[in-house]
Amino acid sequence: MKLKVCGMNHNPSKVAQLRPDYLGFIFWEPSARYFSGDMPKIPSQIKKVGVFVDTDQEYVLEKVSQHQLDAIQLHGKESAKYCQQLKNSFLSFRAPSRNLDIIKVFSIKDDFDFSILKDYEEVCDFYLFDTKGKLPGGNGYTFDWSVLEKYPSQKPYFLSGGIGLESIQDLQEFLSSPASKNCYAVDVNSKFESAPGLKSIEDLKTFIESLNSIRN
Repeated sequence: MKLKVCGMNHNPSKVAQLRPDYLGFIFWEPSARYFSGDMPKIPSQIKKVGVFVDTDQEYVLEKVSQHQLDAIQLHGKESAKYCQQLKNSFLSFRAPSRNLDIIKVFSIKDDFDFSILKDYEEVCDFYLFDTKGKLPGGNGYTFDWSVLEKYPSQKPYFLSGGIGLESIQDLQEFLSSPASKNCYAVDVNSKFESAPGLKSIEDLKTFIESLNSIRN
């Protein structure tokens, strides 16, 4: 079980010291966690994820190159064709030894039509399931994880949406259920903040310890 900490802004270097598997940087300007400026030095074993929402592919490629991103998270209504075009573009300027993953986000409230995933099976590396809300992400509350019992794919996915310290027990129960079979990573964000983009290191430490306990 991997861990992604998203919404990096004010203290990414301190969060990186905790050695999560992924750090997410939001490149959607309306977000309170919008990342601009220079990328801090991040240990190579931590994958840097750029989060985008319905933006021009040129902008995505610019940020990939500027910040040496390892993965792209598409949090809008991007089509499967868009994903394929991006993947083709990555191949044209990335070394074959450096893969750049595409994570496509789908939002869930009470139910979800999993047939939507069919067109994305060949063009995305991971899915991410988040809570449907007013914003593309960071809404701070969870969806009904039992919906994922109907997940028809073998593709690994990230579980996101309002996960915090109070979610540990529910997370443990979920990860012991059949619905979690293809759950590859847990994604956390707003529940670990004292302000948008400013993460609580102590709370993250506690969560990571609990997650490691569940893993073992």
